[in-house]
Amino acid sequence: MSAVPTTPRPTAATTAPSRMTALARAELTLLGRTRGALVAALLVPLVLPVSASQAAKEMDLAEAGLNTGTFVLPAAIGFSLLFAVYSVLVGTFVVRREELVLKRLRTGELRDAEILAGAALPAVVTGLAQSLLLAAGCTVLLDVAAPSAPHYAVLGLLLGLVMCAALAAATASFTRTGESAQVTPMPLMVVSMVGSGMFVPLELLPDNVASVCELLPLTSVVTLVRGGWTGDLSAYEALGAVATAVAWIVIAVFAVQRWFRWEPRR
Repeated sequence: MSAVPTTPRPTAATTAPSRMTALARAELTLLGRTRGALVAALLVPLVLPVSASQAAKEMDLAEAGLNTGTFVLPAAIGFSLLFAVYSVLVGTFVVRREELVLKRLRTGELRDAEILAGAALPAVVTGLAQSLLLAAGCTVLLDVAAPSAPHYAVLGLLLGLVMCAALAAATASFTRTGESAQVTPMPLMVVSMVGSGMFVPLELLPDNVASVCELLPLTSVVTLVRGGWTGDLSAYEALGAVATAVAWIVIAVFAVQRWFRWEPRR
C-alpha cells in the first residue's frame, strides 16, 4: 500500500514590523536583567533635572527669556535622551556584538537595519515614555504652561530619539568591549550637557561659544523642545535646528554603514 503524499504546511510569511517586534521583546527581557542599564535608563534622568533646577537659581534666566520651568523641562528631556537612549544603546550594541548575537541574527530573515532598529526599540520607547513623564512632571511641579507650539516640541523629541539611536550605533562601531562601552559615550554626553543648553542656556554664553554649541547634536533638540513651550522660536530658527538634527542623523547613519562591526573586534 503506497503512502499518501503529504503536503508541507506553508510557513507564515513574516514582515519587517513583526520581526523587529519579536527582537524588541527579547531585547526588553535582556534589558530588564541588566541592573546598570536600568539605573542609567530609569533613575539618572529623573535625578539630573533636580540639579538643573538648582543651577537655575544661580542664573539670570529672565535675560534669556526663560523661567525655571522652561529651562528645566527641555533639559530633562535631553537627559533622558542621553542616558535612557544613547548610553544604554551603546552598551546594548557592543555587548550583543561581543556575545555573537548580532552575527547569529544576520543568518536569519532579519535585515541589518531591522536588527539595529529592533534592538534599539525598547530603549527608544523607554526614552519616549520617560520624556513624556518628565514633561508632565515639570508642568505640574514647576508650573509650566501648555506648549505654545507643540509641533516643534514633538518634532524635536522624535528627531532626538532617532538621532540618539543612530549616534549610539555609530559610537558602538568604535567601541571594542562591553567595559569600554561605559566610557566611549562620555565625551558626547558631557559636551552635550555642558554645551547644548541643559545646564546653561546658550543665550547666557559668549556669542562665539554659543555659535559653536549650536552645532552640537542635542542643541537642536533642546532648541526645538524649548521653542515648543515658549513659542519664541521663529520658523527660520526652527528650520536651522531641524537641518542640524538631520545632518547629525545622516552622519551617524553613514558611520554605521561604513564602520559598524557585526562580529567581535579582535
